[in-house]
Parts: sequence; structure tokens; C-alpha cells
Amino acid sequence: MGKQKNKAKQLSPAVGMSVQERLSHDKKFSTVWRKHKYKYMMIAPFAFIFLVFTFLPVVISMILSLTSFDMVEAPEFIGFANYVKLIVYDPIFLTAVKNTLVFAIITGPISYIMCFLFAWVVNDLPRIPRAIMTLVFYAPSISGNAYLVWKLLFSSDTYGWANAWMLKLGITNEAILWLQTEGYIMPILIVVQLWLSLGISFLTFIAGLQNMDKSLYEAAAVEGIKNRWQELWYITLPCMKPQLMFGAVMQITSSLSVSQLSIDLVGFPSPNYSGHTILTHLHDFGNVRYELGYACTIAVILFCIMLICNVLVQKLLRKLG
Repeated sequence: MGKQKNKAKQLSPAVGMSVQERLSHDKKFSTVWRKHKYKYMMIAPFAFIFLVFTFLPVVISMILSLTSFDMVEAPEFIGFANYVKLIVYDPIFLTAVKNTLVFAIITGPISYIMCFLFAWVVNDLPRIPRAIMTLVFYAPSISGNAYLVWKLLFSSDTYGWANAWMLKLGITNEAILWLQTEGYIMPILIVVQLWLSLGISFLTFIAGLQNMDKSLYEAAAVEGIKNRWQELWYITLPCMKPQLMFGAVMQITSSLSVSQLSIDLVGFPSPNYSGHTILTHLHDFGNVRYELGYACTIAVILFCIMLICNVLVQKLLRKLG
């Protein structure tokens, strides 16, 4: 009997309590609320927005992924049929997964390292040059039509800059169909994504470097730190774990969620689906065919891939320092 009571107390604070214990618990809760109510009130707007626009859509997507839903008729529960169809009977999805993983494995780590190295170099500049260079590096990521520069560069006619220079230098005798040839599409998308990748993570690293405690470097010099690389490894990186974690999450998310870039540069669908990604596949079934149950299945799979990647990266960064 005593064991059951103890187990009930472990499951819930209110279970198995006497009247006096429950009153004490309620009094403790009210004391904590009075002490911290302003903190709870300040985080309430964010908590509400997160619940309504992030948590609930994820839950609803998971539920709809188990249904057949076309926005005309009511959702019909079909179990895991969408998942079986997606993984076993949809070869285009498997191509999209391959393209997405190749894209993410190349652009994710490279863009992450680029963000930090550029931030590290720019941080040492005087104030005005630092502000100018920060704007120069960050501007492409916030420009909605930045891809137009690359579309002009790799235009398939003789007016494209790449073709014009190659014809002028005698490298080729005819214009190359850069954005219509399967072998060129993925390398071009990777280069453009790397160019666009100096965004939020870059600013986060700049902010982290600006807020470093300078006394740590002075103390390290006394302890035997001799050069900038040792400072980076033993002081800067361990002190920037929060920024490194946030930057990793942002880079993983951006590298796995490429869609509009592919559609704008190589069209939809791309030649032989060479630029087709998971998010492009989601766009196809969600915004073109309106098969929302199937589209939600794709979204859940992409969510799981992102979640697994984020967990692995966070475990890796926690070992730093």
C-alpha cells in the first residue's frame, strides 16, 4: 500500500497528497506565480505564437498525413497508405531525397564554415568597414531577386555572360545549355546556394564575436596561448556554443528546404528531375495537385529528417570544448 502511494506521488504532485500537503503545494505554486508572473506574461505572446503557428501545424500535418484529403471532400482516414506509396511507389520522391541529401551534405557544412570564417575576419575590421562588409555579405540572402544575377550569368543563349566569355575566348564553339542540361543543374544550384547562405548565421556569429569577453584573451596569453588559432580553438569556439548551435540549426534548415531557388533557376519540373528536392515535391502535391494528405506525408518525412540532423549536430557541438 505504501509503495502504491509513493508511486502515485511520483506520477503527479497532487495524487496521494493529504489535504494539508495539497494546500501547501497550492501555496507554493501561488508564491512562485506571484514572484515570476511578469516573466510568464512576457513569454506568453511568443508561447502563443509558437503554439498556434508552429506546434499545431506540425500536429495537424501528422494527422492529415494519415488521410486522403483534396480540400474538396472531408479527410478520409487511410492509415499509413500515404507513407507506403511515398517510399515504395514514388520513384520521383526517392530522386528528390537523393538530390536533397547531396545538396545538404555539400552546402550545409561548407556554408556553416564560411559563415563563421567570414564573421571572424570581418569582426577584426574597424567599425565602419565592418558595418559595410557585413551589409555586403548579408545583402544577397535578403534580396528576393538575387537569383536573377545567376540566371543572366548562366543564360543558355549567347547573351549569357558565361557563354559570351567562353565563346569570346574560344573555349567552346556553341552556347551551352547551362540550366537545361542535367549534369550542370546541381553544381549551379550548389554554387548559388553557397552565395546566398551568408544570412542569419553570419549575423549571429558576428554578434557572438562582438560580445566576447576580451579579458579571456588576456588571461589566455598569460597562460601560454601564443597565436590566433589557439585563441580560436580554446577560447572563441567554446564561448560561442549558443551561437554555434543556433547557426547549425539555421544552416541545416536552409540546406534541407531548398525549393524556390530550384524553381526559379531551372524551372518546374527541372529537366529529368535533376534539381527536384523534397520541398519541391511537397510544392507539387500541395500547391499544384492539391493532394494535401500526400503533401503532409512529405512534410512529416522532411520534418523527421531535419529533426534527426539537428539532434546529431547538437550532440556534436556539445562535445566542443
